[in-house]
Amino acid sequence: MPDARFFETLAPRSVTTLAEQIGGTVIRGGERLIASVAPLSSADEGAIAFLADRKFAAALAETRAGAVIVPASAVEAAPDHCAVIQSGEAQASWARASLVLHRARLLNTAIAASEACEDETVHLAPGVVLGESVRIGRGSQIGANTVVGPGVQIGRDCVIGSNVTLGFTLIGDRVKIYAGARIGEAGFGAAGSKAGPIDIPQLGRVIIQDGVTIGANTCIDRGAFADTVIGENSKIDNLCMIGHNCVLGRNVLMAAHSGISGSVTVGDNVMFGGQAGVGDHLTIGVGARIAAGAGILADVPAGETWSGYPAKPLRQFLRETIWVSKQVGKKKGAKEPEG
Repeated sequence: MPDARFFETLAPRSVTTLAEQIGGTVIRGGERLIASVAPLSSADEGAIAFLADRKFAAALAETRAGAVIVPASAVEAAPDHCAVIQSGEAQASWARASLVLHRARLLNTAIAASEACEDETVHLAPGVVLGESVRIGRGSQIGANTVVGPGVQIGRDCVIGSNVTLGFTLIGDRVKIYAGARIGEAGFGAAGSKAGPIDIPQLGRVIIQDGVTIGANTCIDRGAFADTVIGENSKIDNLCMIGHNCVLGRNVLMAAHSGISGSVTVGDNVMFGGQAGVGDHLTIGVGARIAAGAGILADVPAGETWSGYPAKPLRQFLRETIWVSKQVGKKKGAKEPEG
């Protein structure tokens, strides 16, 4: 169930009603009430999940969801305890169900500093806006014109710069977030449908642990359903991008202009050089080093240094670069005119 501090769960719907609203055909269990959406792996009997790819067939077989949305080819594979909606665009139908069952809490009402701040040691610069249920720990400072969305929790002795936006976020102690950072915006996700791409609602959070530093104008997206997590004492430079569902370990260092696609797991003590990029659903092992400008398209084992595009272990990259350089040199020499 999405965090109630950030999302309002609306009235339950019957499977039949949902099918009518999201575009699907009820195969069985139309009378069952559904209160939330969830992935196959974490859904309970009150939730609806979906299958859009055969690689998740095992998760479908083991799901505890009360209802599932599946293509015609997977109807027979749905567990007997599940109500079933058949749809030719299962993920898009699930996205529509998300909108029917959940609603993000928006900044409709601002509260006074006295309601949000732990004590008088909290300093708010001019223009700070605080949403309902915001809490700010003692000794923290919030810069001018920063907007703190409903439900956001900020720990003690934090320093938040000017013109920052914080939403759907839980922040530990001694965190620094510099000017212009955008934390907790919706991650990039779209499902194909006959009517064109549909935004997939992002129902997760951002968790920023103690001692983290986040540079100016960096963006960290909230999770699609699970959380985006920035581990303790990690340091992220200016103008970086971290996609939804990413989990960064402790003491991660990330230089400017680096970007991590969604659902990447980064181990403790990993270092990224400037302009490094990481493809989605990958794992970067503990203590790995990613060279500046590298493009990571495969899992990186613990302790290794990778470079190049597509990135590979450093020694392999250097050997191949030298070989290519030699071949180019030979070709140039062969074309030189005689005499």
